[in-house]
Amino acid sequence: MEIFMWWLDLHLDSKEWLRENLRAEELPLPVLQHIAEAGGPHPDDVSGGLTEADWDFIETQSEFVD
Repeated sequence: MEIFMWWLDLHLDSKEWLRENLRAEELPLPVLQHIAEAGGPHPDDVSGGLTEADWDFIETQSEFVD
């Protein structure tokens, strides 16, 4: 699922962490859980994790006033 479809449902603490740690190699478990709960990639999925396009969205398109 594209990030713009689940970003609005993501827990605010996780949004802030992602913005402050752009393109992090590893995400903390709570952030991974919040992403999965919001409808994003599940950490157990083989293709799980954030793509370059997801990181680009977080860096350029996500609004800081959520």
